[in-house]
Amino acid sequence: MNTDPNPPATSDPETYSVSRTIHIEATQERVWAAVTEPEHLAKWARSKASMDRLEVGGSGMWTFERYGEVPIEIEAYDPPNSVTYRWGSPSSPLIDPVVSTVFTFTLEPVDGGTQLTVVESGFQNLDDPAARMEANRGGWTWGLDALVAYLAGGAS
Repeated sequence: MNTDPNPPATSDPETYSVSRTIHIEATQERVWAAVTEPEHLAKWARSKASMDRLEVGGSGMWTFERYGEVPIEIEAYDPPNSVTYRWGSPSSPLIDPVVSTVFTFTLEPVDGGTQLTVVESGFQNLDDPAARMEANRGGWTWGLDALVAYLAGGAS
């Protein structure tokens, strides 16, 4: 069992991105299900999640208690290695490709589990990019810690 804590997410103001790499003591297949299937997303991300299909072009909504409904769409899908989502703003049911961010989960099997990396980019076109990166940096730190805890609890 790995007792080292995962490092927090970091933001890069030069690339307008937020990233985090963590180790999860779960198989790649379990982690994949947790980051792609709405019933799992809802449990660790504390949101309601819906997707019409799990493939490129699939779309849906994530509903966050503090932010409202956020439209989401799958831009790349390579099971069980990576998935890229674009999410919009709670102020619009449609995703504006210019004023939205993209995040990719990349999964890699490693000794004792799975290495998960998330990279979110596109903040340069948003209002107050620095504040949005900081908010999402905190969100990815909290959220991926919740994912680790969810999977450690035996979620399948």
